[in-house]
Amino acid sequence: MSDNGKLYYETDRRGQIFNFVLSEMLRGGLYAALFLLSIVAVLYAIWGLGLLLPEDSKTAPPPMPFSAVQIAAPAAKA
Repeated sequence: MSDNGKLYYETDRRGQIFNFVLSEMLRGGLYAALFLLSIVAVLYAIWGLGLLLPEDSKTAPPPMPFSAVQIAAPAAKA
């Protein structure tokens, strides 16, 4: 019979190290998930605020005088 199942319940040094490493990896994964969810929450908040804006503000011309001008690359010399 394999002794791999007993690793969770052992109190020797190997079991303690295994449990410590496993708990640290799970805690790091939890931190990463919370960070990702906070980014998603901020993006949804920005999207929700955009829905509250009137439709005219979405189609209005830009406030800067030169921001509507398309910048083109100069023509190549032949």
